[in-house]
Amino acid sequence: MVDPLAEVVTLLQPAARFAKHVVGAGPWRIRRSDAGQPFYCVILEGGCRLALDGHEPAELQAGDFVLIPAAFGVAMSSLQPPAGTADSVPVEVGQGLFRVGAQQGPTDLRILAGHCSFGSPDAALLVSLLPQLVHVRGEQRLATLVQLVSEETRGQRPAREVVLARLLEVLLIEALRSTAGTAASPGLVRGLADTRLAAAIRAMHEEPARAWTVAELAKEAALSRSTFFERFSRTVGLAPMEYLLAWRMALAKDLLGRNEAGLTEIAGRVGYSSGSTFSVAFTRHVGQSPTQYARGQAAG
Repeated sequence: MVDPLAEVVTLLQPAARFAKHVVGAGPWRIRRSDAGQPFYCVILEGGCRLALDGHEPAELQAGDFVLIPAAFGVAMSSLQPPAGTADSVPVEVGQGLFRVGAQQGPTDLRILAGHCSFGSPDAALLVSLLPQLVHVRGEQRLATLVQLVSEETRGQRPAREVVLARLLEVLLIEALRSTAGTAASPGLVRGLADTRLAAAIRAMHEEPARAWTVAELAKEAALSRSTFFERFSRTVGLAPMEYLLAWRMALAKDLLGRNEAGLTEIAGRVGYSSGSTFSVAFTRHVGQSPTQYARGQAAG
């Protein structure tokens, strides 16, 4: 059976940028803008507060894992934030180890945090299918995976990049599937948590070339057409045919980038009757023709 979540994460092509340990003491506050970069952290000891633009602040405790597939405005602080508005500046006190707040005395917080990047040229579209914020509590498997990523990042062992890529894929999938379905923000994860919608999503991934209609997808979900359309749009954040188009274009970009098939074959594999029809749809969606896109990927 096709696994839509695994397909999306694999196409994202995650790669490690860096991971670091952060310890804290006393009151502190950090604000940062990561320009849409993926951010994750696990709270190893103590607790802190996390505020993400557009979300209510969350109180994190030991054992919590947070994943933000596209971080923009993020603020973290001690449980009792400092007075005033000045931000704290992390101080590097060892290789890969930073301290925030009081620089002397015992610490009351320990975090393992990291950033990764997505190599897919369609990363923005794929990330839009995921929840904006993943917050998982008490999953030791995630803490173990993050620790493995951290150790591999610091080491210089053979096949390091290959191992890191696989670890990050597992980490992302584990984090996303650990999210409570109804608590997740709209996206693919929440859609897959709905057994009716999951049947339709899997059908689209299993047969992306099929000439799907909303009525046929509603039948897969065993729902009326109107109920399916409203439920899918609300839960996934895209209308059914918008999701199908996004997935087809993501597959097309991947195939064009790998240069393993001709235009007519790619068109057929993503649901278009001819190369010219596909070219028009691709150009409208991407802003350049399939040929131009493939040349750009080859040059890059």
